[in-house]
Parts: sequence; C-alpha cells; structure tokens
Amino acid sequence: MDLILDCEDERFRILEEPISEAFISDMPLVLELIFVSEEEIRTLNARERGVDRVTDVLSFPAAELTPGEPICSAEHRECVEQVEEGARMYLGSVLICTKRAEEQAAEYGHSVEREEFYLAVHGALHCLGYDHETEEERAVMRQKEEEIMARIGLGR
Repeated sequence: MDLILDCEDERFRILEEPISEAFISDMPLVLELIFVSEEEIRTLNARERGVDRVTDVLSFPAAELTPGEPICSAEHRECVEQVEEGARMYLGSVLICTKRAEEQAAEYGHSVEREEFYLAVHGALHCLGYDHETEEERAVMRQKEEEIMARIGLGR
C-alpha cells in the first residue's frame, strides 16, 4: 500500500488504496486525518489563512507537489522519516470540522459519513497538489474525488 492514513477512526483506512491510485511514489506516504471542533478549525483558518471563519476542511501539505507527477523522496527529504517498518514520507495533515460536516450533510441531503469521507478525499488531494482555483483544475480534482468516492461505495 502506498498511502498510510493516520487516523483514530479506523473506518477511514478504506481510503488508503483508492487514494494511492492518484499518485506514484518511491516510498509509502503518510497522511494525518484529524477531526476538530468549530472553534479549533476557525482558529487555524484565521491563523494559517487569514480567514476568520469556520470552514469544513483544511489541508496542510508537507511539500509542494504537482498532480500526476511522480513523488520522489529525494526531492522532499525534509518530509522523509525513518520508522521501524522503514522509510516513509509525511504527506501532510487534513483537518475536518465534524459540526460543519454534519451541517453540510443535512444541506446536501446525504449521510454524515459520505460528507466526512468526501472532505477527507478532498483534503488528501490538496496534499497531493490538486487544487480548484481554475475551472480546469476544478474539473480534474472533481473527477479524482468522484472516482475515489465511487471506489469506496459512496459515489453520487
């Protein structure tokens, strides 16, 4: 497996394989997934992005990556860590606001589980260099999101 998802909620480990298909790497990648309160995410959003409001998900990539480009650990040595199992590269952290996920699930008419998984996928793709600043980027990222969500049985 190319991705190791570090999360207290074991259900999210199902994302490891489908997200792994979105990249090529010369070593396993580790992604941290954390669930936080409205207060925590608002504080981080204000401090890190200068936006003083609650948001649904924040991604903190450990390296600048280009979507679709192979990830070479030699180019990102600062992200490589040695553990008992061998070397691995820290990809970044994804923080999800549980309250906001609940609200959005109700708003969009689907389960909280689907919303939380979608936010985890969205955040992971940001850590892999995907973005949605332009229509072209948005289309590519949305396609990847939909592919991954379908693979875990939570597609539209």
